[in-house]
Amino acid sequence: MVSITTGASLAKSIFPIIGSQLTTALRLGLAAVVLSILFRSWQHHPSREELKRILPYGAALAGMNLLFYLSIARIPLGIALALEFTGPLAVALYGTRQRQDLLWVLFAVTGVALLLPITDLSAPLDPLGLILALAAGVFWGIYILAGRRLALIGQETGMRGGIMVAWGMLTAALVVAPVGLITSTAVHMNARLWMQAFGVGVLSSAVPYSLEMVALKQLPTRIFGILTSLEPVVGALSGFIFLSERLSWMQALAIALIVIASAGSTYVESRRKHVEAMALP
Repeated sequence: MVSITTGASLAKSIFPIIGSQLTTALRLGLAAVVLSILFRSWQHHPSREELKRILPYGAALAGMNLLFYLSIARIPLGIALALEFTGPLAVALYGTRQRQDLLWVLFAVTGVALLLPITDLSAPLDPLGLILALAAGVFWGIYILAGRRLALIGQETGMRGGIMVAWGMLTAALVVAPVGLITSTAVHMNARLWMQAFGVGVLSSAVPYSLEMVALKQLPTRIFGILTSLEPVVGALSGFIFLSERLSWMQALAIALIVIASAGSTYVESRRKHVEAMALP
């Protein structure tokens, strides 16, 4: 989470020079190169069935990253992350019939409502930035569902997780590249900008995706999910340290409510699955 949010802060610092779209394209492209080298993805050529899962996964990854970068160009990093978390939270709560899960929905809805400019308590924020962050959350939800389908085909064919991520990252880079090139103005990419873009790709994608795969092997999914729910808090701290972004107490409360909703739903769902597994003969 520290790596992801530091990378996002670094990315935001170069938006005024090369724009958020080109930054996204460079991040995904450089991350794809690093992951391909790390996992030697060229040694595994995806089959037609694998491509059917990789392409939606990569497209969702592209949409999620592009919309998120467009949003943090307009609103603080911590707030954008909190709103983006509504995507995976919606996936986790979809179809639930447990009354206690309504509590997490209430927390999340209240947190989002406090951030949106619909009450006198809400601090002024760019409406388009808020919409883009929520849209990024939608793509995050799609990304989770596409990732599950990709993981299933990987289990059937024996394709390793790192290779799947590398091919998905390459797909995302190819999707965003035209947008980045078309919307960018004439930019002289000097050595410093290339190093910053490389840092964004490594910190925001290559390092965290690799660490997540290691962490998931060492930690129960419940603990991993709860820890991941703290990302908006880490993002707010990163925005404060590196970008001097200060949040109002109401915005901090809204982020806290969304974090509680995400962590709480993760914990309850994992406990429910544990109990169901123990009840099986």
